[in-house]
Amino acid sequence: MSIVKFLQDGQDPKVVEKIHDKILDMLTSGEFIQYISLQKKPAVTLLPDSITVSNKRIFLCEFTKLGLATNFEIFSWSDIKDIAFKEEIFGSKVTVIPFTGENLTVDYIPKVQARKLYQLIKEALENVNNPAFKIETETTVTPIPTTPAYQDEPKVEIHAPQDHTVVNKEAEATFEITNLQTPEELPSATEPKPVIHEEPAIVEDDELTLKLKKLKNLYDRQLITQAEYENKKSDLLSQL
Repeated sequence: MSIVKFLQDGQDPKVVEKIHDKILDMLTSGEFIQYISLQKKPAVTLLPDSITVSNKRIFLCEFTKLGLATNFEIFSWSDIKDIAFKEEIFGSKVTVIPFTGENLTVDYIPKVQARKLYQLIKEALENVNNPAFKIETETTVTPIPTTPAYQDEPKVEIHAPQDHTVVNKEAEATFEITNLQTPEELPSATEPKPVIHEEPAIVEDDELTLKLKKLKNLYDRQLITQAEYENKKSDLLSQL
């Protein structure tokens, strides 16, 4: 498999090929490598640490014992809370923040590669932790228990008057009254239906809020200029 697409930001071809071959053997069905970032210290770095991103997981690789052994720290996207990086004089520090355990940091990552890592990992985390997706799944489940509820109510009302008809004629009168009252009760059972149609509006508000927060986060990290921030913010607010 060609590794040319993983050499666009100054990565060492020999090291990339070595890491690529190791991780390729660990990929699951439908998983593929998206990006490989290599540590680059001011002095010569023969065995650099690396961060590899796939569409399902993130791999932190450290060569040990003069390159004869390799330590891997592997996280699925659902295990990661956030990603952070700090630009310094020589490269950047990239920190992976898991939900459990200690934060893992790889320093001397070239700044261009660090920004690319941040972009890819942030997008993956937003897809996994998107609250709009959770709300949509809940709305599809709520109508399910209501259908048997409407079917069960008529059965109870039908059997109740049959017991009265056996007693006497006065019971027949009560049977007719209950039959007149039951149609009035049925519309009340259908009243919750309009509430279900209001939920998509909540989803849209959450999506817009997420986009604004993401835009503000990019501006705070100086990944976009103030002019770009104001223009994109105006575009989002115009959708209201």
